[in-house]
Amino acid sequence: MGSNETSRFGTPRETLQKALDALNEGPCQVLRASGFFLTPFVPAGGGDDVVNAAVLVQTALDPFSLLAHLHKVEAAFDRDRALRWANRTLDLDLIAMGEMVLPDRATLDRWIALPPEAQKREAPGGLVLPHPRLQDRAFVLVPAAEIAPDWRHPLTGLSIAEMRDALPEEDVAAVQPLAL
Repeated sequence: MGSNETSRFGTPRETLQKALDALNEGPCQVLRASGFFLTPFVPAGGGDDVVNAAVLVQTALDPFSLLAHLHKVEAAFDRDRALRWANRTLDLDLIAMGEMVLPDRATLDRWIALPPEAQKREAPGGLVLPHPRLQDRAFVLVPAAEIAPDWRHPLTGLSIAEMRDALPEEDVAAVQPLAL
């Protein structure tokens, strides 16, 4: 989860705290949440720094229904989806669901292998799990390592902690924990 724009709920950090509460009120039960981190916007120059956290939830929803629920929560927090990369009041991404691979291994492999320049121009037409940029993003892996360091990517077999440790040191160092 992330926020880099003040909302009617307050600062980005206050917005994330309220969003955690909202996630826990519906068909999801929050099992664990990381601390909050200040991270550079990705892609660079696309927006202001982001307050990020990782959340582990339990739900009976299938992945498509869960994604629809996350979008509903975003909408309740005035998320504007008009632009792909822009400041946002709330961003809730579905990164993974256990060992599930969607839509299939070949499609996931294709999106993982997509060169960075093509990633800026193309977006999947539907849900891809695990998120194809998971292994590349310190702003996901650093918070996720607090709550699920041993979760393993179903294609690579690497754990969250191993993927984080494989990133350039400067990327990991740019993810700054926020004091309580």
